[in-house]
Amino acid sequence: MYYIIGAVAIFLFLIGIRVVRPTHRGLIERLGKYQRFASPGFHWVIPVIERLVKVNVTEQMVDAEPQEIITNDNLNARVDAQVYFKVKADEESVKASQYNVNDYEYQIVNLARTTLRNIIGTLTLKSANSERNKINGELLATLSQETQSWGMEIVRTELKEIDPPKDVQETMNKVVKAENEKIAALDFANAREREADGMKRAEIKKAEGVKQGKILQAEGEAEAIRLVNEAANKFFVGNAQLLRKLETVERALRDNAKIVVPAESELVNVIGDLSGVLPLRRAERGEQNERA
Repeated sequence: MYYIIGAVAIFLFLIGIRVVRPTHRGLIERLGKYQRFASPGFHWVIPVIERLVKVNVTEQMVDAEPQEIITNDNLNARVDAQVYFKVKADEESVKASQYNVNDYEYQIVNLARTTLRNIIGTLTLKSANSERNKINGELLATLSQETQSWGMEIVRTELKEIDPPKDVQETMNKVVKAENEKIAALDFANAREREADGMKRAEIKKAEGVKQGKILQAEGEAEAIRLVNEAANKFFVGNAQLLRKLETVERALRDNAKIVVPAESELVNVIGDLSGVLPLRRAERGEQNERA
């Protein structure tokens, strides 16, 4: 008899063991009434009479599910969003999530869908796409306010998509494509203009270089002529006739020409007469000899 009672007691103890993980909190109910709060760890409930309700207190995500919303410019936009939330870990919040709302995940989804319709319905499609942060902020504020009594925290909301009708999307794509082509054409034209301007400046620089080179060359040639003239004026006066005579003698001797020299005449003056050069006076010859 005692063995039977002991076995029954052990069986009841074993089936009454409950373990709560750190990611959960528990509510122990006795005969349908709240009895006590169960923190993470080991707990024992009276079989049949008591039961443990576990509540996840980690961050969770629900999808608000895609829906068609008419925007302020009478376009049907396909809108979808995600809501991130978590049940607060304290006893009162866990109790509120179970006793103040029926299936809080389902309630959050429907509340998010209704709020999105109210917000986007006042916006045009273009402004809705450009003001996603504003929509997320308004959705978060509304959900946080409406779920205060549910014992949970709305962490953040994210718009997944705001898609216009297919024909509108195609038109928008054409507009964007046209704008991109316009920008590309302007960039190409600006690039060609800069290239032409660069070539123009290069040609100007090249022409200026050629001009400066010619100027320097002309100045050099003028300086050379000036120096030659100065040298000629300094050293060649009086010697030019003698050089002409010597050249005539050289040609005469090269061609084996015979020259008759009159009596009392100098050979140089005779050759000078042949070459059309006036004879040197004795005084000039004396000066030349002194210079030599």
